[in-house]
Amino acid sequence: MSEPKTRPTDASVEDFLKAVEHPQRREDGFELLKIMKEITDEEPTMWGPSIIGFGSYHYKYESGREGDMPLTGFSPRKRSLTVYIMSGFEEYNDLLDKLGKHKIGKSCLYINKLADVDKNVLKRIIKKSLKQFGR
Repeated sequence: MSEPKTRPTDASVEDFLKAVEHPQRREDGFELLKIMKEITDEEPTMWGPSIIGFGSYHYKYESGREGDMPLTGFSPRKRSLTVYIMSGFEEYNDLLDKLGKHKIGKSCLYINKLADVDKNVLKRIIKKSLKQFGR
């Protein structure tokens, strides 16, 4: 079985964010960094080349594949700011309805810019996700 590509590295989170080309995405990245540090009480770690993660958990699939992933995190991608809510969104409809402009994937919350969403609702979503992991 191959090694997972998404794993912690020693790369600098701050240097990564400073190098983000899109000015709004860079600014939002630094703001989200502050928000997540406050919520998780964890220091950020680069996971792979482009994910800023907080904490970690171990997963194991029925197939036998296993590994570690951050409890939560984000990436200032070209198309959107991607927030990782590892618990998924099945129990979040009430909060998502109040969040503002966004899209979701299986465990990804896509936001064009932080100004498009209610930051207090975003914080509640992150906190709820962490609680599902016993944090």
